Amino acid sequence: MEHCDQSQTSDRETLNKTAVLRDFQVSFFAMSRLVSFPWTFLEKELESNKSSDLILDILKQTCLHSLCRKFPPSVRFRRLFLSELIRWQEAAGCDPLDELYDALAEVVGAEDTTECYKSYILPGGDAVSLLENVALISEGTTGLVTWEAALYLAEWALDHQQVFTGRTVLELGSGVGLTGVTICRSCSPNRFVFSDCHSSVLHKLRSNVQLNGLTEPTVSVEEMDWTAATEERIKRIGPDVVIAADVVYDPDVVGSLVKLLSKILSCSSAEVFICSTIRNQETYGGFKQQLETAGISHRVMTGAVSHVFPYNRASSIELIQLYT
Repeated sequence: MEHCDQSQTSDRETLNKTAVLRDFQVSFFAMSRLVSFPWTFLEKELESNKSSDLILDILKQTCLHSLCRKFPPSVRFRRLFLSELIRWQEAAGCDPLDELYDALAEVVGAEDTTECYKSYILPGGDAVSLLENVALISEGTTGLVTWEAALYLAEWALDHQQVFTGRTVLELGSGVGLTGVTICRSCSPNRFVFSDCHSSVLHKLRSNVQLNGLTEPTVSVEEMDWTAATEERIKRIGPDVVIAADVVYDPDVVGSLVKLLSKILSCSSAEVFICSTIRNQETYGGFKQQLETAGISHRVMTGAVSHVFPYNRASSIELIQLYT
């Protein structure tokens, strides 16, 4: 009986360690805030066992992983992450780990850039890797980084793959492409049309689509100005599903978005889903008011989504389906 208890305890510890290593990996490649990493587990492990083995395992899942060689997070982020690992190791009085200091030496002299890779690990272990801007707003647009609503919508899509499988999907305001690439990689759409209007966003979007092995004719990237899109163009695309994430943030563009959504609903039978991080209640309320004025109803899609990607879940995020 005692042997059985010891075996179960060992199994639990192995499971815990595996989960923690995955947390470190997922958080590292998505460049999450360092305070969100599972440092407490590392601290307890180092207190009970002065070995650097766990730190080496963390390194192998992060800075020494092949994904980091191919699509590295920013130099500054890797520097901060490695410095934090060293701080924990030294505080615990562990033997110095050559691999740790070698990894730090590699980034200490490296030059910071305005772009970096963020990789979002899918449930099966594959990664969606995207080239993003380090700054949240650059070149006059917010479209060069991934926002929370895009991550939430991607998680919802992973939980509702049947909505997209074998269908033609149009995404409005695709940004750097996280939601769309996730759907293309995991949900088997028949065709996926990414769209945006800002030239620098479109350039990065095309690069990210290619980076993730997505090609014509199944996947296309199109410039779409919401004020100029015609019913003929929408009919040519022939969407079964239309999605958009974090497009309701500027009162100045809400009117043209609602007009486009009205055209889509009147000239197609598409299911339309809009996911928003509610930063300003007045702006979001204004969007819903304009939908109502245009004769468009909505239902809030409730229910939890699987936690796949790391992001601030305290944010107020709402997913709605539109209909007439």
